[in-house]
Amino acid sequence: QVQLVESGGGLAQAGGSLRLSCTASGRDFSLLNMGWFRQAPGKERGLVAGRNWSGERCSFGDSVDRRFTMLRETYKSTIYLQMNSLNPEDTGVYYCASRPGVMNIPRTQTDYLYWGRGAQVTVSL
Repeated sequence: QVQLVESGGGLAQAGGSLRLSCTASGRDFSLLNMGWFRQAPGKERGLVAGRNWSGERCSFGDSVDRRFTMLRETYKSTIYLQMNSLNPEDTGVYYCASRPGVMNIPRTQTDYLYWGRGAQVTVSL
């Protein structure tokens, strides 16, 4: 089992920035793929960003458009999602997710086994 605990998020104005963190425990972090998903009200949960187990590969969701950065600090068993140039469409619950490591970046929620409880991000005009 992998336990994932998110922190950060909150309220931001359009054009602002926020950072989310997720710390994993229970398994060797270096063997895990990690990802961030977002679920907006009334919508399905979709990939925001993901990194493979080695950290060499990174992939982003279509709506991110290079505004977000995903960092991985293996020695802390922690990933970060730095979100810049936020807009109201970025509002939603952000979930940290993980799965046993593969070279590619799985993009659907069913590909991930472990989930955090989520962190609310609200962006206002």
